[in-house]
Amino acid sequence: MMPAPTSSASDTGATALVGTLEDVAFLRTPRAVRERSRRLFELACAGRSSSFRVDLDALDRVADFVAEVARASLLQSAAESAAAAVPHGRMRHFDAGGRARTAELEARLASLPCDERARAKIDLILPSVLLDAGAGSTWRYVDEGERLCRSEGLAVASLRWFLGGGLADDGKSARVDAGGLSRVDAASLGLAFQVSAENPLVGLEGRARMLVSLGRALEARPDLFGPEGRPGGLFDALRARSENGLVRAETVLGVVLEGLSAMGSGRFSIAGMSLGDAWPHPALGEATCADAVVPFHKLPQWLVYSLAEPLREGGLEVVGFEELTGLSEYRTGGLLVDLGVVALVEPGASARPRPVSDPLVVEWRALTVTLLDRLEPMVTSRLSGDGAVTLPVGFVAAATWTAGRRAAADRRSDGAPPIVVESDGTVF
Repeated sequence: MMPAPTSSASDTGATALVGTLEDVAFLRTPRAVRERSRRLFELACAGRSSSFRVDLDALDRVADFVAEVARASLLQSAAESAAAAVPHGRMRHFDAGGRARTAELEARLASLPCDERARAKIDLILPSVLLDAGAGSTWRYVDEGERLCRSEGLAVASLRWFLGGGLADDGKSARVDAGGLSRVDAASLGLAFQVSAENPLVGLEGRARMLVSLGRALEARPDLFGPEGRPGGLFDALRARSENGLVRAETVLGVVLEGLSAMGSGRFSIAGMSLGDAWPHPALGEATCADAVVPFHKLPQWLVYSLAEPLREGGLEVVGFEELTGLSEYRTGGLLVDLGVVALVEPGASARPRPVSDPLVVEWRALTVTLLDRLEPMVTSRLSGDGAVTLPVGFVAAATWTAGRRAAADRRSDGAPPIVVESDGTVF
């Protein structure tokens, strides 16, 4: 039985919706992400959406573009990479700009046994992924003279913070624990991420609060995170749930969502349990009920991809990635808008930033999930003639993300998405 968290979603000011614990369990599954997203997709295809129109014929154009980008920037590296590499995992971002920063990490952990190296890398990856919400178009992180922005900048900043002991209780070890996280505030996060008046990071306060709440969540679940409240405790929790060294991706996601539920979200809850990255949409029913909620779990699902490498190093193989959904992020969703698959009913609706909870944003993300299910086999088919390369797990997800960034840069000088989402640094 899951122990009671130290603080429930209701304690953090979440809006309570009508529903049961069974509803919460369902909303934490990839099946719920697909089913609820598909309902909004079908309404849009039937012309019953007030926000979007969908042109499925334009998917061929998107598939061509993604395949072209993949050939140019990803396919060769995928062919040359070790079998353990996951192109869409967080580890890839640490080597941004071609600098082998992961070699520094490996050297730091070299003396540890393989299971402890796995725990340490999970320590690094979990907060680094949670910090990877939109950084804004002006923030930069300078690493050994190289200016990095957005996801890569956030990744490298988190790696340097981790290696410097900034997230460890003793202030020096390359690890993350509840004690270290409890001391994070906007000032310490800002210092680690080189934030200043001239170099603002979107959602600085929200990111700091998120890390503190992560520490509380780790402390609340010693059965998942161990007595010291380390993200790396997930290795042992998942090993206990594995069979013959195999653990399913959906199992990893379920454990992650269960373990992080005590963080709360300050947004929506059912029966006192935080729903995380899940949002009601009025087209699905009364906005106060569980039936109207569309879950996405973008960062937790990306975390599953990112954990695959350290889990493998510790002797666990994650299988069944097809159970997960496409990631409902602004890069991929922006690609679909920029290339004409998804169009705003009112073009002027993109003129102002919108909160993540806005029905237009919820629907945009839902369309992205469903369209990615259609797009993936189309891209794979186009790449099948590129020799005997076996595409690694997450390759198409990485290719669509890269293509979305390329499309945005081609169309807007700041590389921003076609629909701008207000961020508090913790979602999307």
